[in-house]
Amino acid sequence: MREKWAFLENTPQDAAINMALDEALLHWHQKGEIPPTLRFYRWNKPTLSIGYFQKVDGKIDLQGIKKHQCQLVRRMTGGSAVLHDDELTYSIVISEEHEKVASSIRQAYYDLSKGIVRAYQLLGIEVDHAHEPSSKGRSNICFEQPAFYELVANGKKISGNAQIRKRGILLQHGSIPLSMKVEMLFDLFQFPADQMKERKKQRFYERATTINAELGEKPSYERVRNAFQQGFSEVLNIELEPITLTEEQWKEVYQIAESNYSEKSIKGAVSHV
Repeated sequence: MREKWAFLENTPQDAAINMALDEALLHWHQKGEIPPTLRFYRWNKPTLSIGYFQKVDGKIDLQGIKKHQCQLVRRMTGGSAVLHDDELTYSIVISEEHEKVASSIRQAYYDLSKGIVRAYQLLGIEVDHAHEPSSKGRSNICFEQPAFYELVANGKKISGNAQIRKRGILLQHGSIPLSMKVEMLFDLFQFPADQMKERKKQRFYERATTINAELGEKPSYERVRNAFQQGFSEVLNIELEPITLTEEQWKEVYQIAESNYSEKSIKGAVSHV
């Protein structure tokens, strides 16, 4: 018998709301108010999300953020910066005690990512796990190099994922790009010289890919969304039941957004990192 999970899919939202909703889901599951939950979401403006411990000063080009009218938000998870634009973003909240959650972070990544692997297969894209980390050290840009158990297609990174465990609950979220505006992406970072920026940009094209690039066509968002919903359902052996947030739940999300993810809070974070 399939376990029943909640499924939440909301319209494209502001960056602060998107991050606050992930945090709220973690809190609600910890309090037993919702079952394990899979969420799909999108962004109403291009957004650069930076890892919780990632430096901003000397790394992120705030003029580039302004130039491209991007939003900037600091995630509750770690890792490198991700440009969210033409993509499907997912999140999963589930108890650390759940039988599907391994105690090892790497193994949990691997197990939960099997649904993503299946989704790519349904779209006609063969992917594999990157079992060996890069020897070049951490990059400021997420898709520049894969980490353990992240997914690659034809040797190029095709999805980025991050995970946090808090109050006994695991939250994993990830970026599934349909396409990627590489020129915009590199305008959002600082480089010592233009020549270095161009070299790194060219290497990026060799190391990162997207759904559109691998298929050689532009599938509809609905086709991609359906594949990922089916992929998670099949591999995790779950039945997804759509939920709708109550007015009180939305109020809580807005409060979290204002206190933890608003433009004011980001400016404060930028000035202290």
